[in-house]
Amino acid sequence: MGELNDYLREKLRAAGRRVTSPRQLILEVLETSGQHLDAETLYERVKARDPDISLATIYRTLALFKEMGLVKEHRLSGKRSLYESAPDEPHYHFTCLGCGEAVDFGTPLVSQIEQELREQEGVSVISTHLFVSGFCAQCRAESR
Repeated sequence: MGELNDYLREKLRAAGRRVTSPRQLILEVLETSGQHLDAETLYERVKARDPDISLATIYRTLALFKEMGLVKEHRLSGKRSLYESAPDEPHYHFTCLGCGEAVDFGTPLVSQIEQELREQEGVSVISTHLFVSGFCAQCRAESR
């Protein structure tokens, strides 16, 4: 976590923002969860470690971190926003239409498509979003 805190300090100071314990804790919980969390779930996990934190602090911090590129917000299930720490490697999302579970996956095919698009159309690709939806193995098994 030392590297994470150093990284956070550097990014916040560069943006002229203060480094606070709640900000450190929120990013740490997101980073170590390995999941996409909604604000309420994040709040419960952070509150378990710091009972004085408020839901408003969670929302303000998520907005700040999103603006700074430290977290990404996704509407994978279409119902609520889910957050994850900004990944180092590009990845894409599969969302189960049954249970709402979000699964990250990587594929070199997207990079190939981006390269072909650059070559054929002369465009500059800034970001790519790929959202795949369907039913996870468990939901498929339950529907049989």
